[in-house]
Parts: sequence; structure tokens; C-alpha cells
Amino acid sequence: MKKIRIGMVCPYGWDTPGGVQTHIRDLADHLIEEGHYVSVLTPVSDDSIQSANYVVNAGKPISIPVNGSVAKILFGPVASSRAKQWIASEDFDLLHLHEPAIPSLSLLACSAAEGPLVGTFHVSTQKKKAIYAIGPILEPIVEKLTARIAVSELARSTLKDHFDTDAVVIPNGIDGQRYANAKISENYSGGHTVGFIGRFEESRKGLQVLIDSLAIVSRFIPDVTYLVAGPGESEDFLKRLNPQLRSRIKFLGLLTNEEKMSFLKTVQIYVAPNTGGESFGIILAEALAGGACVVASDIPAFDDLLGHGEFGALFTSEDSTDLAKVVIDLLRDQDKRTQLAQVGRSRGQSFDWDIVAKQIFSVYEMSIVGSEKVKLASDTRSWSRFLSKDDK
Repeated sequence: MKKIRIGMVCPYGWDTPGGVQTHIRDLADHLIEEGHYVSVLTPVSDDSIQSANYVVNAGKPISIPVNGSVAKILFGPVASSRAKQWIASEDFDLLHLHEPAIPSLSLLACSAAEGPLVGTFHVSTQKKKAIYAIGPILEPIVEKLTARIAVSELARSTLKDHFDTDAVVIPNGIDGQRYANAKISENYSGGHTVGFIGRFEESRKGLQVLIDSLAIVSRFIPDVTYLVAGPGESEDFLKRLNPQLRSRIKFLGLLTNEEKMSFLKTVQIYVAPNTGGESFGIILAEALAGGACVVASDIPAFDDLLGHGEFGALFTSEDSTDLAKVVIDLLRDQDKRTQLAQVGRSRGQSFDWDIVAKQIFSVYEMSIVGSEKVKLASDTRSWSRFLSKDDK
């Protein structure tokens, strides 16, 4: 495998938790381990926090609402200048731009760059008037890409609907073996445990749906404990909870990567009650690889990832009563729970970076070859025109 120089652009704040940032970080780490050179240009909110040596700080991002949550992005003339300087200072063989169709650092880099350009599209959204309004501005940028990757069929459909162009589907990657080999922790065991990881302040993560199911589940499974991990304030949720149920729920705060792996390896059921705004569901892939029995809302992204119920149980989105029924059924039936976890584990391993990174790198290789052919054809046409002028 030829070693190449890769420039990646992350549109979102590097030091803010998020699936896109995690995807880029893990892909960069994997490619560097394979011997390739990688540099990542990204906004950084707090430059006092130590980042990997391949991270290049493009400046502090601002917060804007995007797809049901708040995204920290960087845009404008200063960001454009820094993107141009970064591109000019590095002899990249290829640029990999994430979310190049939103006003962000990736869009600016795509506009400024030449040569092989790969774009990865993570977001799935319905058609919106705002997209149509700025479509004429974005379409030339999207068309400039040598190759396009979508992380799911939903993200691919979004790209086709908004820009009438297609992409190859390559899912987000995970370190499947690390999740599979994680250690069971006493911190997350004892009785029947149901786990959740997510940002509390984002209602679309569905924590309230999960908490609302506790009253029913605890009535039939008296020793059940809900273990809730992630950044955010737990007081508001506890205030709304029946005092008799407060001992049945534990807020763990933000987990380290190692703690998250043990968490997903240990809990008997992992629940993803998200209400929408998801195009893939990286936490589901991690939970499956870790061996947890997964229960998820039937939003399109989760339904697709779980094979319409083959690799994990589904419940009606935003219906806490239906969620409670599914959880009770699985907690009462250990054989069913174990069988579903075993099937899910093999599904989770299909997202391992050893598989996903090879697929991405094959797109890199085709893009480089394709770009070289286009350049050769352009040079040939220019030479032909020169000769024809000379002949005159």
C-alpha cells in the first residue's frame, strides 16, 4: 500500500463531544498507524487543552443550531485564510473534507483546494427551504469533489435530494476488538442494569423517554437500575422523578473511553431512545460490539443499523410505554437477551476500523488516480491547442 499525505478538515469544534469528531480522530489514528501522514484542520474552543500533534487549530468556533442540536463551527474570511495557508503549507496527496455542504471550515477548504477531494456526508435531513435558497452556492462546491462518501443510506438520500448527486455508503468506524475485549466492571453491574449514554441537554437524545419508562419497568423488575452517563445536569430530571424511584437511577457523568467500553460490556441492556436527527448511530455500533443487548427507537437510522430488529430490539419512537414493554420482556428472558446480544456482536464487528478504513482508503486511491487522469486529459488538450496554434 502506497503511503500518502492526507489532509482532513473537521467542521465542528474538536474539543466538543460529537460523532463526527470521534470518526475523524479514530480514522486519523488508524491511518497514521498504517504509516500515512495525516494533518487535521479543525476549530478548537479551548486551545489550552492538549490535542494530538496532527491537529491544526483553525480558530475558535461559534455555536449555531444545526439539525436539532447546537454545533460549534467556524466560518468567514479569517477561517478561509487559515484554510488556504494550511493547504499551501502542506504537500497533500488528497484532502478529506467532512460535511463540506454546510457553511463551515470544510466548505471553505473545498472552495480553496485543487486536486483530489473526498467529501464525507454525515447528516440526514429532510428537504428544507433554506437548503434550496443557498443550493446554487453549494452545488458547485459539492460537484468539485472527486468522490463522495455517505455514512448511511439516509445521509446518501439527503445528498441526492438536496444536490441531485450520489455517494458510496461507508459507515462510521469503531475499534470493535477493544469493545469486545473490554472488562466487566462492578460499577455497572448488580441486579438488572439498563444503560444510556448521551448529552442530557439535547431532547432528541431521548433521555426523558427512558426515564418515563422507569415507573412501569420497576413495577415488574423491582431490582432494575437505570445507569445514565454523559455530560449535562441531572438535577432537573431528578426533580421530575417520583422520589420512590430516585434510588433506581444513577447519573454517572461523563465517562472516559475505557469506562465507556466497560459500561457497554457490563450493562444487561443498552437503550438508545433518540427521537430523531440521527443519520447513523455510532453508539449503537459500539454497544453491539461490546456485547450489550441493544434496544433502540425505531427511527430510520436505528432501524436500518439494527437490521429492522434482527440485531437489536426496536420500540416505537417517543413511546415510553412501548419501551417499558420491550425492556421488561428482555429482562425477564435471559436466553432471549443473550441470543440477541450474540447476533448483535457480530453486526457490531462489521464496523471495525480494519474493515471501514480499507473501504475509505480505496476511495482515496480511486480519487487520486481519477484526478491524475483528469489532469492528464486537461494537459493533453492544452498541448493540442498549443500545437494547433503553432501549426498555424
